Amino acid sequence: MDDQNKNLILATALSFLVILIWFVLFPPPEQAPVEPNAPISAQDDQAAADANAPASAPAAADGVVTEETPAPEAKASDAPRIAIDTPSIEGTISLEGGRIDDLSLKNYHETIDPESPDVELLTPVSGKEPHYALFGWAPGQGLSADTVPGANTLWTQEGTGALTPDTPVTLTWDNGAGLTFRRVISVDDNFMFNVTQSVENTGDATVTLAPYGILARHGIPSDIKQFFILHEGAIRMVDGQLSEIDYDDFESAGEHKNIAVAANGWTGFTDHYWMTTLIPEPGKPFSLSMFEDKRRNIYQTTTKQPTVSLAPGASASAETRLFAGAKEWDTIRHYQNEEGVEGFVDSIDWGWFFFLTKPIFAVLHWLNQLIGNMGWAIIGLTVLIKALLLPLAYKSYVSMARMKELQPEMEKIKERAGDDKQAMQKEVMALYKKEKVNPASGCLPILLQIPIFFSLYKVIFVTLELRHAPWIGWIRDLSAPDPSSLYNLWGLLPWAAPEPGSILALIFIGVLPLFLGISMFLQQKLNPSPTDPTQKMIFAWMPWVFMFMLGSFASGLVLYWIANNTITFIQQYAIMRSQGYKPDVFGNIKDSFARSPSGKSGDGGGKTDKGGGK
Repeated sequence: MDDQNKNLILATALSFLVILIWFVLFPPPEQAPVEPNAPISAQDDQAAADANAPASAPAAADGVVTEETPAPEAKASDAPRIAIDTPSIEGTISLEGGRIDDLSLKNYHETIDPESPDVELLTPVSGKEPHYALFGWAPGQGLSADTVPGANTLWTQEGTGALTPDTPVTLTWDNGAGLTFRRVISVDDNFMFNVTQSVENTGDATVTLAPYGILARHGIPSDIKQFFILHEGAIRMVDGQLSEIDYDDFESAGEHKNIAVAANGWTGFTDHYWMTTLIPEPGKPFSLSMFEDKRRNIYQTTTKQPTVSLAPGASASAETRLFAGAKEWDTIRHYQNEEGVEGFVDSIDWGWFFFLTKPIFAVLHWLNQLIGNMGWAIIGLTVLIKALLLPLAYKSYVSMARMKELQPEMEKIKERAGDDKQAMQKEVMALYKKEKVNPASGCLPILLQIPIFFSLYKVIFVTLELRHAPWIGWIRDLSAPDPSSLYNLWGLLPWAAPEPGSILALIFIGVLPLFLGISMFLQQKLNPSPTDPTQKMIFAWMPWVFMFMLGSFASGLVLYWIANNTITFIQQYAIMRSQGYKPDVFGNIKDSFARSPSGKSGDGGGKTDKGGGK
């Protein structure tokens, strides 16, 4: 392999190493928890949703509440609540504002301990880090803010009973001025609510008003990862165009833009594994907006459907769906493919390599359903990837076998050339030409593995299906680092392992990182070693450096790399043998750091009769 190709591989590996060291030594700072604030008020509801209202509407012309027109602060109350109970979620709806503001996910716990609390997704204003959904009507001509339902409106439930997949609930409110409002809320077995708002005009004057939905979040979540590989913040789909907005990029109230959606779209907040999303009726126009109320530290995303003119005796209705739950691939894909939520699968952050991450996860998910264990599914995925790359790998490994045979000759050329790099390069290239060896052919499989590795890293890091997924024995969460540690002899000594992420955890590695280092080291012994002493030393130590650096990575990713290295070793060893070269791997290991310049030990020791493979 010529110096240019060797330097390319070296530069790639060292760049990757520098990035890893940087993010270990200088991780992104954690966001300090934000104190809860007051909820969005009725005037906020009206103003944020009224961007397209007639000029005579009492809202500000730009459709937002400004500092000059502050909204009254709303406070938590003891208003009655309606229970929510489905196979996937449980919680309550407050009759004050009809807020969906109390929701937990039954099938997901905060830790791998099955007795740990369920994940809380929505929280009322009286709780920690409030996050809730509001619905209402923005007033237009002939109406004022107190004649339409808002955040503080006290609704009445028709009948009794909890909200379940089989029993929707109906809320009513009469404004006492000729308008009767109803809200029918239903929910499916998973995470999708359907909110149907209707209004009947029993008065004697025509009025205009517009239905809206709001998702509000008080402060930035305290558990936000703030990691470059994952988006957490606002997300929206506008007629097929996906946008991801970080909390730092929210526009201020009064300065934000309203975005027109022609037919299909949705908007909401996305966390690592959970999401809340407003989805107006597909096929109908609406507008959406996102802004931050800096005075009260509230982030808000809204949808507003077209203004309706309601004559005496007339009625109108509008539907909005609310997704509030886990970003399960199967579930989200069902909503996209079967229920018309355009591009909903893209709410999972597939990243720049989406053309790889999507199919990789689809195959991984299929294997997991087939095998019933995500760890074995990762190994199965590795086998499939290696099988697909085998034709290309075959040529590469044949070339490496030939390069290994030429190692003693290259050592002799180096001795003859001495410090004359140009002469050495000329002789090496002549040797390659004579023996019909292409040194660059061994680099292509390595380069192809880089995007596959990063794509799988992305899949393991962002997809919910890897969260708390066990493999065998001590590996109970493939999305977390190996919990075993050399510090306590991998569980044999009676004290606990260091906390994940600590310096001790990086030094005292677990079982999987140890196997990773061994597999990298063995696989490296089959490759031609560099002739340059410095490069040779770097390559010799690289498996052990990576062993420590990758020890803090997710167990699923380390498992993939171990499987990949093992399969690569088997393939390369078998192909080299088929070419007449018998690698003396253990002899190479013995000589790995002290190989003589003549090449008689180590590289040349396992070579058969030169004509055997020709």
